[in-house]
Amino acid sequence: MERIRSAFQSMMKSERYSRFTLQPSENSERHTEVNLSDYAVDDGAEAPGSPSFRPAPPRNSRRTVALMIVGFLMIFVAGYLVGFISHHKPKVEPDCGQGMKSETTTPAKAAPTQAVPPPEASLSWNDLTRLLKGKLSSNNFEQTLKKFDEPTRSAGSDQDMKLANGIFSTFQTLGMHPWTDIHYVQLQMPNSEMPNTVYFGSDVFKPKGYLAYSKPGRVEGPLVYGNYGRQEDLDFVQRKVNLKGSVLLLRAGKITLAQQVDNAARMGASAVLIYLDTEDYNVVTETELYGHVHLGSGDPYTPGFPSFNHTQFAPTESAGLPEIPAQTITANSAAALLKKIGGPDGGSDFRGELKSVAYNLGGTQNITVEVNNVLVNKEIHNVFGVIKGFTDPDRYVVLGAQRDAWGAGYTKATVGTSVLIELAKTFHEMVEKDGFRPKRSIIFASWSAGEFGSVGATEWLEGYMSSIDQNVVTYINLDGVVMGRESFIASASPLLYSLMESTMKEVKMPQKVSSIYNEMGAQKWETEVLRPMSMEDPAYPFLAFAGIPSISFHFISKDFKTASYPYYGTALDNMDHLNYKTNHRTSNVTAAAAQFAGLMTLRLVHDHLLHLDVGRYYGPITKSVLQIYKQVNQLTQAGKLKDVSPSWLNRARGAYKRAADDIANAISNTDMTDNEAARILNDRIMRVEHSLLSPYVSVVETPFRHLIFGHGSHTLASIAEAKDPELLQTQLALATWNLQGCANAMVGNVWDIDDEI
Repeated sequence: MERIRSAFQSMMKSERYSRFTLQPSENSERHTEVNLSDYAVDDGAEAPGSPSFRPAPPRNSRRTVALMIVGFLMIFVAGYLVGFISHHKPKVEPDCGQGMKSETTTPAKAAPTQAVPPPEASLSWNDLTRLLKGKLSSNNFEQTLKKFDEPTRSAGSDQDMKLANGIFSTFQTLGMHPWTDIHYVQLQMPNSEMPNTVYFGSDVFKPKGYLAYSKPGRVEGPLVYGNYGRQEDLDFVQRKVNLKGSVLLLRAGKITLAQQVDNAARMGASAVLIYLDTEDYNVVTETELYGHVHLGSGDPYTPGFPSFNHTQFAPTESAGLPEIPAQTITANSAAALLKKIGGPDGGSDFRGELKSVAYNLGGTQNITVEVNNVLVNKEIHNVFGVIKGFTDPDRYVVLGAQRDAWGAGYTKATVGTSVLIELAKTFHEMVEKDGFRPKRSIIFASWSAGEFGSVGATEWLEGYMSSIDQNVVTYINLDGVVMGRESFIASASPLLYSLMESTMKEVKMPQKVSSIYNEMGAQKWETEVLRPMSMEDPAYPFLAFAGIPSISFHFISKDFKTASYPYYGTALDNMDHLNYKTNHRTSNVTAAAAQFAGLMTLRLVHDHLLHLDVGRYYGPITKSVLQIYKQVNQLTQAGKLKDVSPSWLNRARGAYKRAADDIANAISNTDMTDNEAARILNDRIMRVEHSLLSPYVSVVETPFRHLIFGHGSHTLASIAEAKDPELLQTQLALATWNLQGCANAMVGNVWDIDDEI
């Protein structure tokens, strides 16, 4: 035996060998470590030849060869015996009652063993969907809706803080590592000592409602009725009545309050009054209206940067703040004005349903508007909880809900907060008790100051943009998800259209036996369901400011004449009115809404491949390019434009199509169970939305930088309406390279970039 061991060691010393090991580095990259066993570092000997593997010349001794064979056989037999004995040692079964934890017995002096990560989930998609739907029952929501129903919940108030603390405690109980994001913002409130007032002859009105971020001041001018205040409405009025210096009376609807005031200011009006007409809103005529007129989101006095207490910036104002006073009045007050307004007839398109009112255009009598709103500093708290992913914990799906409201805010705040909490409980239970292992993380966010223009959410985006813009997979907005029960609408990034479609097939319409997809018309669901995303939509800053694929969805009543809930921004947004709209099935509809949001989230955190369809953007891009072609041709034929062609933009459109096709081919040819390969593809997909943000505009002056859905002269929609030849040519060139840059970002390797443009 001693002779065999000696011969074996002699043979091993005669061989030079290299050992290659793949070692993870600190930055998660991998490198190869080469160890040469034959030459010590300090002996001064120089290893002959290359450090790569080079076998030594073989020996010819038959005796040595025989001893080697015998030695290998003995080692093999010994190894087999050791393995056999260890395999038959008694095992300690894991305690299933401990969730993910298991215990094993070790000798008293054994070294501590490293914790073994939990196994990959074995639950099928059908198992997961059945679990999620079963946990989101209407019975649970009956209790949760009652818990979060408060009579008042204004941003930064004691009630708001009480709700925030309760949500934080819930997340803490669920072991979701909650944290709070604190901001110090400026919110505009009515002046309790000097109420806003409207004077019209002998009539004096002191409304309780108001429009936050209106310009304070006292203005007098001719009273003019301008319908909804859309550009086409004001163009029509301008042909009959001079709008310069006028006070415009507008009815709410069709466009946002901020857009109404902005349109009026650009037409030269000196002030705006807005009311709820009974044709559009089925409310009592004494209903007060609240809202904001900041053409943007977030704190307008810290545009583009967060409202932290320790930040020190020069005084700055958002470009979206109105330049004229704006105030709401009741329908009764509006009727009193319209009865005396005089002037030419507005026509059938301008008529509402107020009794004994002719809806003339006015322009003959003066009116005075006095707005005395004041800025108030408020501390607001956003509250977060997280369920961390097991494979890619640094990729997040964010679900968010507004917590504050002007009054009770039952539809706008209570329902969304209830859905947020029940989804948090459901996913927590699926992970802890049912063995669900999400690949990506889920963040649950409760926002404050949403009524003032998504202030809490936008400040969070501004504060942590560098940390979240490339990590958030999708934002799912839960505000106002229940407004009725017979129909369904949604606003979303095109990247989410395919996921929406598949989710609609899996969720039943409330009180129906068929799915939302079938109820809305399988062949025409996009026409029936999809709506443009308004600037007032809480998901809008995530999409147009941060470049994150986002969605808002709503169950609605079929009798809606406007896209919004008729009681939003009023004291009528309470439990009784929502129960009326849902036929007292609010908890059932809320459960369906939670299932829809939950299934979308589940798909985004469960599958290897992100369900973001990059091919769905090609349609909106093509539509915009065709509109620009039409505008350029019209200006060229009119002799207003020379030597300008959208052909380069069209080539960028083609580059986007080729990049999207390349991603589709890569998906079909990739083993998506390979985590590294899946992550590379998912990163390419996640670049699309963010790359559509224009890098050529200032985030302070133009926060909504999105090329398709943004707001400003850089957007394709704005270029398609541009009249200034020089501006059109410049913006066309910048938009072309913006789109080409998006196509380039989708490419896997820099050497594969499409350079045909």
